[in-house]
Amino acid sequence: MTSLPPGFILIFGAFLLPLVPRKAQSSAALLLPVLGLAHLLSLPEMTSAAIQVFNYELVLIRLDPLARLFGIIFHVAAFAAALYALHVRETTQHMVAMIYAGSAIAAVFAGDLLSLFVYWEITAISSVFLIWASRTERSYRAGMRYLVVQVGSGVLLLAGVLLHSSETGSLAFNKLIGENGDIFAASLGVQLIFLAFGIKSAFPFLHNWLQDAYPKATVTGTVFLSAFTTKLAIYALVRAFPGTSVLVPIGVTMTLFPVFLAAIENDLRKVLAYSLNNRLGFMVTGVGIGTDLALNGVAAHAFCHILYKALLFMAMGAVLERTRTIKASELGGLYKAMPWTAAFCLIGTASTSAFPFFSGFVSKSLILSGAASAGYAIPWLLLLAVSASVMDFKVPFLAFFGHDSGQWKTTREAPWNMLSAMGLVAILCIAIGSWPKPLYDILPFSKAYKPETYTWAYVYSWEHVVSQLQLLLFALLAFAVIWRAKLYPTEVDSTNLDFDWFYRKLIPGVGLGIARVGGQAWRTLLGTATSGLQSVGAGVYRLHGPNGYFARTWTINQIVLYAALMLGFYLLLYFF
Repeated sequence: MTSLPPGFILIFGAFLLPLVPRKAQSSAALLLPVLGLAHLLSLPEMTSAAIQVFNYELVLIRLDPLARLFGIIFHVAAFAAALYALHVRETTQHMVAMIYAGSAIAAVFAGDLLSLFVYWEITAISSVFLIWASRTERSYRAGMRYLVVQVGSGVLLLAGVLLHSSETGSLAFNKLIGENGDIFAASLGVQLIFLAFGIKSAFPFLHNWLQDAYPKATVTGTVFLSAFTTKLAIYALVRAFPGTSVLVPIGVTMTLFPVFLAAIENDLRKVLAYSLNNRLGFMVTGVGIGTDLALNGVAAHAFCHILYKALLFMAMGAVLERTRTIKASELGGLYKAMPWTAAFCLIGTASTSAFPFFSGFVSKSLILSGAASAGYAIPWLLLLAVSASVMDFKVPFLAFFGHDSGQWKTTREAPWNMLSAMGLVAILCIAIGSWPKPLYDILPFSKAYKPETYTWAYVYSWEHVVSQLQLLLFALLAFAVIWRAKLYPTEVDSTNLDFDWFYRKLIPGVGLGIARVGGQAWRTLLGTATSGLQSVGAGVYRLHGPNGYFARTWTINQIVLYAALMLGFYLLLYFF
């Protein structure tokens, strides 16, 4: 079994699911992550397995601390999402979800760029079916846009891999950036790989596939989507581009712009997608800083983020499952009918807001400490300010409290399996936040620098706790004042666009305009040409028709006259 790459149990098992009775398929899908995690934990540290293909070595297994950490949390997320989807009776959803999770896990343990590309594309193709499974026109269109972006990322990755391998003769998936951290000084192949990773990491202007597609997926599919695609991209950045300086401003920008866009959004799952983008910004910034402390913060934050973001998507999915709507304008007061779901949502919000004793507090602090210790004063200040944004409180407040929509009168609590999945993840969020040592022990990078940073006493020092509580209480106070003063943007039943306006509105509009102008020009040209040909035809008919001039009987005198004129014209032409 040491030669079987982690993730393959989920992939192979997915293809066996159609052979299982329909009622047992969800239980079988739930078993696959358990078997996969047991297989991963049984592998010795630093396990490696490779095959030779022509002149290149394909490393199918590279088990180091970084891969092990991401492999563990991916398996946990797959189990929690499968438990959440236990009530689903659809073979396709269970099958593609396990292929998606398995390929993401296998990608984490790939030691070469070509294997990474193969898994990269499998995650893209399999995950789109979780969007199309909603079976609506909007989900179909969103899925097509999602697929174009994801496959486009894969094409860029393949092009970069081919260029890089031709230049270096190697396919090794290791650090690709120089010590100076300047991506603009790197080769074209490396730059294309960086761009491919950036698309899946949802860099600014490349991010809209996330907010467009995730809210259109099925109730359970969104939970799977939230766990794997973007975190696989973060893993790839940590592996290949640590210390790339341009990632710092990119990451800080990612944390800032979603705050404003989420404030005007009515779809609460789309609000969570913007929040996901915001938290990815913290991780991208940490990768750009590139110190061991910052990279450990990225790994820890990715671990925790998968859990608490899945918990929030689970809570909103339960609301959608019971009320058939996820629009803030149609919700409110649901805590009366769904108290457990409301409580779990609050735990997820506390975790993402980095409340003390919740998971986000013990992971986000590492990134902030990494920024401060590396001398990134302005990024540290901006990250600190954004770490407790009003955006985090909008989802539970408008869904479960806020105005009373009356929905609770006809709403029931979430199904038992959904509550079980939310309860499991909520327990993990609290356990990690209260006792972070097990997580800190498996962090992949050296802890020689300030080892006290990874102790409970340091993380929960008076300074850290008070400063974070001050930020959070101020944010809560600001939200309360804005709400009471009726200054908070009113929920409007509409579709808000940001940069996707360019390719969903501007480009199609310009294209249609060009098509209309071109069509009109073609019709005008065609009409003019037709009229001209008709005129020529009429003239020829007049001359050569039955009654035309040249159809008449000519006398010998006329023929001699015309011949003399032609001869005279030829002589003049020849003379000149």
